[in-house]
Amino acid sequence: MTTLRLSILFHRHTPDCRTNRLDPVNDMKQFFESREPFSLESGETLPSLTVAYHTYGKLSPRRDNVIWVMHGLTANSDVADWWPGTVGDGLFLDPGKYFIVCANMLGSCYGTTGPSSINPATGSPWCGSFPKVTIRDMVQAHKLLAKHLGITRIHEMIGVSLGGFQAIEWMVSDPDIAENVMFCATDSSCSPWLAAFNQSMYMAIKTDPTWGTPSLDAARQGLATARSIALISYRGPFAYNMSQKDSEEKEDPFFHRVQTYQEYQGKKLCDRFDVYSYVRICQSGDSHDVGRGRGGIKNALARIKAETLVIGITSDILFPPACLEELAANIPGSRLEVMHSDFAHDGFLIEHLQLNEIMHRWRKERKPDSGVNCF
Repeated sequence: MTTLRLSILFHRHTPDCRTNRLDPVNDMKQFFESREPFSLESGETLPSLTVAYHTYGKLSPRRDNVIWVMHGLTANSDVADWWPGTVGDGLFLDPGKYFIVCANMLGSCYGTTGPSSINPATGSPWCGSFPKVTIRDMVQAHKLLAKHLGITRIHEMIGVSLGGFQAIEWMVSDPDIAENVMFCATDSSCSPWLAAFNQSMYMAIKTDPTWGTPSLDAARQGLATARSIALISYRGPFAYNMSQKDSEEKEDPFFHRVQTYQEYQGKKLCDRFDVYSYVRICQSGDSHDVGRGRGGIKNALARIKAETLVIGITSDILFPPACLEELAANIPGSRLEVMHSDFAHDGFLIEHLQLNEIMHRWRKERKPDSGVNCF
């Protein structure tokens, strides 16, 4: 692993959801609009629904080459933007072979209905009045988009991190939707460890005196602090100690390079995300429990019929390998791969060479992909 590869992760391009600004060369964002009321698990109802999504490649005549990707917390529907080294000829997300779909999650601010959307009742952004959404609500939005696209069967479903929560939920709620599924750096429920990080972020955000004001610029300082807390859980000690090491000749004994780095990353998120979307998405993670109302996690995961690959990361402190081992153990016939990386949870964003090798090997060794009939 090199410092150069680490810097790709730490400084990769991200669009600005507050202006919906994307690189115009790569802006293939599409929108699905439903004017029907969208019921939430909480009992509240959104008057309508918009889902932003990207597609890559072409749908085969038999509609049997769909790969559906679900993204993490503050990512967007443009997989090539946030997951470098995975989309392209010969890569595991190959548009020349597959029809790749990625939808922006419900509650985000990258085009799908969320706190930054306009509330038709007021003519202003929802901000803090946007209702809480659950992982199950997010999956319902995915299902509506799939119906709109005429997709009734997914060749391969891929969920990473919070996207893995959604993929697990979708596979349990509709076991016949996908032939093959990959879950990476995720879990079947929100652990106390994850909930503790989330609660610490909420506490930091609520100390900001502008929290609760009806503005998308509210609680920027609180959001920056929350992002600093989150980064610690994403990256772990090795990545920090390698990339943020102080000079031996520093003049101020109280100064550490990482201090400015944390501040920079906090500001960077504030420049592209709003606090209300961030909180609602994190709260959706709090809601995640695939066993809720289904007789427990083991009973729920036993419903999954697809050929399943579970990928853990050796240094991931947010979803340690033991979590992925347990997940795989409860899914009939699943396969577990533990990927070595010194970059903790964010390893799935960096280790694209390993991921490509693992995915290609999995495809080669599982049941023949007789369903894929491209063009």
